[in-house]
Amino acid sequence: MHRYSIRIFMLMICLTLFFATGYASHVSVGIDVLLNSEYVEILRNKRIGLITNHTAINHHLLPTRELLKNNAQKFNYTLAALFAPEHGITGSAHSWDSIQDERDSDGIPIYSLHGKTMRPTAKMLKEIDILLYDIQDIGARSYTYITTLFYAMEEAAKHGVPVMVLDRPNPINGIVVDGPMLEDKWRSIVGYINVPYCHGMTIGELAQFFNAEYKIGCALTVIPMKNWMRRMSFQDTGLAWIPTSPNIPEQTTPFYYPMTGLLGELELVSIGIGYTLPFKIIGAPWINAEEFVKHLNAQKFPGVHFMPFHFRPFFGRFKHEDCQGALIVVDNPLTYKPVCTQYLIIGMLKSLYPEKFKEALIASTSRKDMFCKVNGTEKIYRIISEQNHIIWKLRSLIEKESEAFLAIRKKYLISSYSD
Repeated sequence: MHRYSIRIFMLMICLTLFFATGYASHVSVGIDVLLNSEYVEILRNKRIGLITNHTAINHHLLPTRELLKNNAQKFNYTLAALFAPEHGITGSAHSWDSIQDERDSDGIPIYSLHGKTMRPTAKMLKEIDILLYDIQDIGARSYTYITTLFYAMEEAAKHGVPVMVLDRPNPINGIVVDGPMLEDKWRSIVGYINVPYCHGMTIGELAQFFNAEYKIGCALTVIPMKNWMRRMSFQDTGLAWIPTSPNIPEQTTPFYYPMTGLLGELELVSIGIGYTLPFKIIGAPWINAEEFVKHLNAQKFPGVHFMPFHFRPFFGRFKHEDCQGALIVVDNPLTYKPVCTQYLIIGMLKSLYPEKFKEALIASTSRKDMFCKVNGTEKIYRIISEQNHIIWKLRSLIEKESEAFLAIRKKYLISSYSD
């Protein structure tokens, strides 16, 4: 009897700890919900076009396109076409590769939406009755997968084709909002809607925002996730991370992409592309790691810590050269400000190494256009190139810009995701 009581007591402790996290149930993504709810009736008797890639899996690791094929007879629909974004249907292509049209093993056409054709054409859409979208995003505006969706929504609206978005987690979380807004002048495939660089929204919420705020008028259905909460980062979901592109290998990489990716456009330092830690490090042969880190940590930016780091890139910037600098550690993903932190890094590089910074700006004038596109504005470039003591100027600018957005954003947040 005594041993039985101890077992019950230990079980109660384990259950308490388990449920105390608030994440006891695994997250069901949009495809799981679709095939196990009344939403699936929307597909009945339809010819489906699916915008997807290798990241679209369910919690059993089964690909969305195979799930749709396997359930076609049960729900009486046809998977008629597939559409591939940047990096292709398998995710193996690099950003500079132009993806070609092809067919899958079952003879279903795979149309490329990255290369000569960025948008579904009238001919492609003529063959389908509904367009589905299922791709894992990384929570930053400059990632082209979300632009591909918005291009598709615009074309679908023109041709009367309904769109269904199968929602997935924002891997950073649904809390962090940071970075400059997008000016129309800099609208492109790497930034298409006027939201902060880190928007704190899921792909389904962004689709609702875009459809209403830009008056697209697409017949849009968002299939929400089950058990996802805004405070969750990807590692809290219980889902498997599939690298979304060659340089986003781990579930934590999306934390770092908005902390160094913009800096990478200036080609001033290595940001780990060409090493084993893409976006997680900053280094160059001329940086003193201890001095650099001391000055960064002295600013006491929330949620991050910098550690001295030495490395030698295998390829890319400073290939085979001994570099030193900082390894970034995110110790609180709910309070950190990734874009503000990135501007801190840029400002510190300019303060400590002004001549190297000046040389890099002169050498990278051809990259200025892309730098402004990913930032969404030319204001950032002007400040970093023309002014001194830029860290707090940049932080003040982007915090002011995001205030109005937060009020608008509320209308498009899915209520079931609230903690």
